[in-house]
Formats: sequence, C-alpha cells, structure tokens
Amino acid sequence: MAFSRRSLISRVARTALVLATVATVGLASAQGGKTVKLLVGFPPGGGTDAIARILAERLKDELGVPVVVENKPGAGGQIAAQALKAAPADGTTFFISHDHTITILPLVTKNPGFDPVTDFVPVAGFATFVNSFAVSGGTPAKSFADYVAWVKGAGGGKGAVGVPAPASVPEFLVKVVGEKFKLDLVAAPYRGSAPLIADMLGNQIAAGVASVPDFIENHKAGKLRIVAVLGDKRQSALPDVPTFTELGLAGFEDVPFYGVFAPAGTSKAAVDHFSQALNKTLAVPEVRDRLTAMGLTVGYMPQAQLAARERAYAKVWARIIKDSGFVPQ
Repeated sequence: MAFSRRSLISRVARTALVLATVATVGLASAQGGKTVKLLVGFPPGGGTDAIARILAERLKDELGVPVVVENKPGAGGQIAAQALKAAPADGTTFFISHDHTITILPLVTKNPGFDPVTDFVPVAGFATFVNSFAVSGGTPAKSFADYVAWVKGAGGGKGAVGVPAPASVPEFLVKVVGEKFKLDLVAAPYRGSAPLIADMLGNQIAAGVASVPDFIENHKAGKLRIVAVLGDKRQSALPDVPTFTELGLAGFEDVPFYGVFAPAGTSKAAVDHFSQALNKTLAVPEVRDRLTAMGLTVGYMPQAQLAARERAYAKVWARIIKDSGFVPQ
C-alpha cells in the first residue's frame, strides 16, 4: 500500500508522541506517578534548603513527576530524619542531608529517634563541602589573625561564636580553635544556619562557623567575611581564604558530604531510579555551576560509595568526639 508524504509524516509524528508518552510513564512508574518530597532538616534560607531547591527544579524533569522541598527544621535535622523513618517506603519521600544529621547526631545523642544504618537506605551522594569560620561586618577583622587579635584586645580574650546546631562539627571546631589560639570561645547554638546568619548580619554575634554554602552569598556581597576554611586545600570559590591547616590547626582535613537517603524498605527500583535521575541532574552544566558557585565540590556518588563514605566519616568523628571528652546527651 502506498502512503502519501503527508500521511507518512503524520504516522511518524503519532509514533513519536506514543513513544514520548511511554517514556514519561516509565519515568513516573517508580514513584507511582505521585509527587516526590525532598525533606530538608533546616529552615528556608539556609544552604541545605537552597541546594535542595536547585536539585528539585531539575529532578522534576528527570523523574517525570512534581518534586517539592519540605522543610522540617529543628534539632539539627533530627526532626526531618524521624519524619523520613516514619514515611512510607514507596519511593516518594527522600531526605537531603549533610554529615551532621546522618553521621554526627547518632554519635552525640543517646537516643536520636533513628538509626541511619537500619532505618535509612543510602540513595546517592552528590557533593562534598567544607565548613568555614566567618566574622560579621561589625568586626574590624579582615583575616583570621585579625579576629584572634581583636578578641584578645577588645574582647579580653573572650568571644561567642555561633554554630548552626548544638553538638555539631562547628561546635567542636569552636572548642578546638579556642584551645589552639588561646581564646576563651563559647559556641552559641542556633536552629540552623539561617537564624545564625541573620544575627551575624545584624551584628548580634561577631563570628560563626557553618558550611561554605551557608556563608558564601553574603561573603561575596561583603556583608560578612569568611576568614578560614577547613579541608586540605583552598576552595575554588574562595581562592584567597586560607585553610586552618595553613593557619596551624591540623586534623580537620576529612571533608563532610551531602547525600540523599530513603526510608528502609524502599525498593531497589525506586532507589536506582532516583539515583540515576540525580546523576543526570548533576550532569547539567547550569546545575553544576550553581552548586559549585555555592562552594560545593560536585561529584556523583552511587549508593555503595555513599555508604562507604558515611562509614569512614563516622569512624573519624567518633575518635574526635571521644578525644574531646564530650559525653552523649
């Protein structure tokens, strides 16, 4: 049977439409066509929230379903982690978290209400980052050495340093920094980085320790100053800022990570589907550029690699916390 050119084009167009529809259905099948929730354990406005929203914006296209960020702030991400534990394991709820909630909380809390090993499934990692020490615009310090001199002078050797959560890596860092540079520093815990930064911008507190993604926007705007970073090398987004190793404080070279986790019992198909979608999302130049500009070192980590990274990081920090004399609360 002969077909006219117009008829042939019409048939090709219908076939393409059918294939596209099948592909979309296939993308959504792992989530049952339902909206995917990305839990975040900190308030809107902080670094983790901003990262989650950048990813969600593109993940919706890769997953073929709506993706929403749901903030459940409080207790350093503990509330969000407990919400993940209670969520149905149907591939619709995931948790974007850094090291504090997943690794540190179980080491410093007697009963955090979740066990990351038995209650969660690692899905994929997507970046590493470093914590940083910043000073508010109300201080005259232009460098970390200036800050030390200012505290010893105007502050009589005493100072308060804000941290995003109690019993966190930033709080332990405040203690070690004080001991190393002979300062009487007290860590002031906040409920996330957003309220900490608000107080720094209002000159209510002179210094803070949080992740580079938390501070970098205001650093670039000149509203506060990052004067030192952790890790074994300077950050590409902050080439002029020295590491604490350069300043004589070693032992904090192992950098924290960001990962995605699902409730225990989530099917391998759903985990793999989300992991692949995340990998494709990270390959988009615009996404990588936006995350890199926030101070992240972007790099996809499949499930096994994320799990291994988590175990290694926990081992390092279990020793540091024990040596500090901290008693789990």
